[in-house]
Amino acid sequence: MASRTPPTVRMRRLASELRRLRGAAGMSREDVAGKTDINVATLYRLETAKGRPQRRTLTSLLELYQVAPEERDALFALLKAAGEKGWVQPFAGSIPEEYSMYIQLESEAASVRNYESLLVPGLLQTAGYVHASSAGQNPLLPIDQIDLQTKIRVGRQDLLTRSNPLALWAIVDEAVLHRVVGGPTVMREQFEHLLSMMELPNVTFQVVPFSAGSHVGMLGSFSLLDFPDPDPPVACVETMAGSMFRETEDEVRACTVAFDHLRATAASPAESARMVMDRLR
Repeated sequence: MASRTPPTVRMRRLASELRRLRGAAGMSREDVAGKTDINVATLYRLETAKGRPQRRTLTSLLELYQVAPEERDALFALLKAAGEKGWVQPFAGSIPEEYSMYIQLESEAASVRNYESLLVPGLLQTAGYVHASSAGQNPLLPIDQIDLQTKIRVGRQDLLTRSNPLALWAIVDEAVLHRVVGGPTVMREQFEHLLSMMELPNVTFQVVPFSAGSHVGMLGSFSLLDFPDPDPPVACVETMAGSMFRETEDEVRACTVAFDHLRATAASPAESARMVMDRLR
């Protein structure tokens, strides 16, 4: 297998196809290991996108599963595409694995729906806000790590202004606007940046007002990443233990329903802009 890299969407699709083909062949992982030189642990990694197969390994599997030539060609093309490195690759060893994976998936997504209950969404944060929030969340974090987090967070934002920009629908609880991160100067810059980003046609920003009372977003922050066909969407749920990825149809549907409720509960984009403006004043 190739060395560990953040799994791309194509790697995830290849892993899914390998699981499907083995199931269609009626074989367990132990069966495959007994008929090839691929051990069970390696096969598990390939089928869960934790490793990318070498071409000869994929050849052995496709021969064992008796895959038709035209489907083999498509899977080999997928293998080649799965090896393409994203911009985050140089930093992969310096940040948590789940964050590296999220950034990789985000860079390949067509749209992101993001709800945040405590912080300005990452794709809309200023460098000063990133720096202050990182230091506040982890007071023991070395300054070089804070600088790295700031560099990566700001780098992600190029997705919103590239030639084929990412579509972002961001919703926050009103508490985000009242939490002073980094002091008045940082917040003034952050509010001005928010208002500027809200003018982009691919960015929608809403605020769930305090007057909404209890709402589904109080359970925590999450994101929904949508990809071009045929790749299915992925949900990412934030917890104290880190990011948790949810990919089953039921899990993604649950997050989709929650986001739709938030979108209906939140103030309109125009009213949300006025709320930001009020805080800026």
